[in-house]
Amino acid sequence: MADFIFEANIAHYTKLLTAETDVGKIAMIHKLIVEERAKLAEWHAKNPRPKAAE
Repeated sequence: MADFIFEANIAHYTKLLTAETDVGKIAMIHKLIVEERAKLAEWHAKNPRPKAAE
């Protein structure tokens, strides 16, 4: 469930970038995206997906 939130946040911030023109806001949005991607990577490292049955 947490991974869904991280992915939704990344999508939201990415969408914000398409319309933003202020350099300061763009930098902040990039920072937020990097932070969310790091959280998602950490979550995946702690919660590996089970391997599919062969």
